Amino acid sequence: MAMKIIQAECTSCGDCVPVCPTQSITEKGGIYKINKDTCTECEGEADSPKCVLACPAGDACIVYT
Repeated sequence: MAMKIIQAECTSCGDCVPVCPTQSITEKGGIYKINKDTCTECEGEADSPKCVLACPAGDACIVYT
């Protein structure tokens, strides 16, 4: 599985990008996306995915797929 960014909730702050250990989050034209092929949900690294913890909107913006 992987995480997904809900675009309607995303403020495009970019706080999630530097905390992603697999560099799965990219930005193009102010829209952030998570690569489902490389996202590991930070399994074994944190209690919650690091992107969710860093996001001001939290689990309202970044969700499990």
